[in-house]
Amino acid sequence: MMFTETSIKKWLVVPMPRPQAKLALYCLPFAGGSSNSFRAWASLLPPAVELRAVELPGHGSRLTENLYRRIDEIIPPLAEAVAASADRPFALFGHSMGALLGYELVLKLQETGASIPVHVFLSGHGAPTLPDREEPIHQLPKPEFLAKIRQYNGTPHEVLENQELMELMEPILRADFEVCETYQPTAVRKMDAHLTAMGGISDPGAPRSDLEAWKDFTTKTFNVRMFPGDHFYLLQQKMTLLQAILQDINKHFNLNG
Repeated sequence: MMFTETSIKKWLVVPMPRPQAKLALYCLPFAGGSSNSFRAWASLLPPAVELRAVELPGHGSRLTENLYRRIDEIIPPLAEAVAASADRPFALFGHSMGALLGYELVLKLQETGASIPVHVFLSGHGAPTLPDREEPIHQLPKPEFLAKIRQYNGTPHEVLENQELMELMEPILRADFEVCETYQPTAVRKMDAHLTAMGGISDPGAPRSDLEAWKDFTTKTFNVRMFPGDHFYLLQQKMTLLQAILQDINKHFNLNG
């Protein structure tokens, strides 16, 4: 596929364009999330960083498109969009489902000889070869499925209580959970990028030990950062999280010079 500017814009939303920015930060969403999940980050980042939020088919501004249910469907076109848009050095952040997408995205970029991130931040998900700590939920009957979604604490109460909104969100959430729950990496494949694993201190689904296991998935430096909060700590810890991201990038890439 030849990626045009229009098709790149479908995959990548830039809430606050910064043509003079030294670095781009690509953000990959959690299950049920969209580019809007990161929109508030754009104004919190320094002028040296331009936010580029990934928009998956069937989400956000692409709501009328068919949902993808397998990670292998998502990665090739996403990698093409990222490679075609990589006009400057970039970093990558992915949370939960976005962590798995981020990992596979970097591997695909490496495989095709495209530019890869100067730093990768994988959040809210343990190393991919570890067994899942939770039972699959994407095929549960509606009441049980929605009860599980409530437990994750990432969907606003007003959305959960709005029947019309939940009718819209349920198929998106099911498809995203199917992406994660059918993903089965068979071997450790290493990224040639500096890697930070991140998580909430109170997240039982991604404890520090599971995050530490990511150290085997990079050929470069590795560290773990933990933040107050549960699986969706990033919703409450925006500034602290972004400061940590900038600090880690600055260890290898001068944002201030």
